Amino acid sequence: MKIRRLILQNFRGYLGPTPIDFEGDLTAIIGKNDVGKSTILEALEIFFNNKTVKMDAQDKSVAATDNEVRISCVFDDLPSELIIDASHSTTLQDEYLLNADGLLEIVKVYQVQKTVVGPETYIRCMHPTAENIERLHQCKLSELKSLGKEFGVEEAIADKRIAALWRKGLWEKAEDLGLSETQLDIGTLEKESKAIYKKIDMELPVFALFKADRESVDGDPEAKNPIQTAVDQAKKRLQAEIEELQKKVEESVLEVANRTKEKIKEIDPALASELHPRFKDKPKWTFNFTLDGEGGVPINKRGSGVRRLILLNFFRAEAEKKRVEQKAPRVIYAIEEPETSQHPNYQLMLIEALLDLSSRPECQILLTTHVPGLAGLLPVESIRYIEADQCGLPNIQEGTEEVLQKATESLGILPEAEIATAKAVLLVEGHSDVTFVNHSSSQLSASGHISDSLQNRGIAPIPIGGCGNLKHWVSKRLIEELGLDWAVLMDSDIGDPVQNERNIKKIQELSEQGKIALLTRKREPENYIDPDIIKDE
Repeated sequence: MKIRRLILQNFRGYLGPTPIDFEGDLTAIIGKNDVGKSTILEALEIFFNNKTVKMDAQDKSVAATDNEVRISCVFDDLPSELIIDASHSTTLQDEYLLNADGLLEIVKVYQVQKTVVGPETYIRCMHPTAENIERLHQCKLSELKSLGKEFGVEEAIADKRIAALWRKGLWEKAEDLGLSETQLDIGTLEKESKAIYKKIDMELPVFALFKADRESVDGDPEAKNPIQTAVDQAKKRLQAEIEELQKKVEESVLEVANRTKEKIKEIDPALASELHPRFKDKPKWTFNFTLDGEGGVPINKRGSGVRRLILLNFFRAEAEKKRVEQKAPRVIYAIEEPETSQHPNYQLMLIEALLDLSSRPECQILLTTHVPGLAGLLPVESIRYIEADQCGLPNIQEGTEEVLQKATESLGILPEAEIATAKAVLLVEGHSDVTFVNHSSSQLSASGHISDSLQNRGIAPIPIGGCGNLKHWVSKRLIEELGLDWAVLMDSDIGDPVQNERNIKKIQELSEQGKIALLTRKREPENYIDPDIIKDE
């Protein structure tokens, strides 16, 4: 599952209900200080984990007229089935657990006064409300059987031990379901329906928040959280095996307890009758991972630059990981100001890693930034610009030329200076590509293979980081204002099935618009260097 939308109500500056829509792969939240960018990421941390950031009494909006704080998440890319046990599966559609848009919407409600109570969890869905069938998820199996006999569906139920089949039979029998928007309280569900929600919960993405500023404490999450996130993903992936092992542990211990009880019964039957073996708590599977520093100095006691460097290289390692896990658990990486405490070169490396990571089907990236050089590399469709409205409330905007203009002016994203003196422009991905095409054209011209170099023709190669990002949008506007011709040369990224397919699609779109749009035949310009040169060096 991937998050499609966050809805905030009475949470900090969001009086609401305020929806924030996310781009499928990467969403960049841009705006001036104190307009509510970090609030979005922290609300998600509360929704998914309530660990790094926890709900407290001060999180309720000062303008709220009631005590309820609501954080809702809407998900798409839903599982095709939910396997309840080895013999039966069901779907979110069959259980009427989807909203009017056919998406899964989970609502967490906190009662906030001097203290915080909750959350209570609901599923907002289009649910049957007709008499006798409106509360089937709250009915025990015996109650469903009784209703089934009353409405004459008993013969149609293939396996009378499965509550979902009774619900489906009763809903199909009804002439009018009276579907209406309903908040289904998870706390009131009967045992099997709670098992359905447990399966939903297992399908939710792992959420990892990396904040820009935090006090350094022992076990600082900024130092260990990247790899702790990998632990959380592994637990989700192996959840079925963990539950099976847990069941075996419980059975083994209960077997010993019952044998002990039988022995007590031989001596004192009255005492034995008073004893009822059970687990007070379910076994807890915790795996806390950390990185020990040189000479025993904890990583969290090192400078913030070192901690963020660990974070940078975690994302680089993840981006380079082979796509071998077809059913890898989904993960949302939320990064606040990735530029913090990093050299500009490292900032660019991090953004490039995040862009690459966002192309992986199991990953979703959310980030905030103030740095023009980084924001300029972000895809135009990923931009969410926040500014305060006339009442001082956050106003989230996206998708229009006016919004992009506001974002670029707010951050000061400028076009490349070379455009102003050029006769035409060749858009390439990075600065190394500029070096490559300039040097290649000069050498080919000098050796007589082409009539002239790019430089002599007045054609300026401009690095834009990738066609379709904010930097490209700014440069393209200036190019059009100056009436210059332009073309695009992009890496093919052959060998990367996701990125290669995207690049081909972009080139096709531009070609259809009548532009010169080309892909390298090899993976990237570096692959055009003769291997003998590398061996000699």
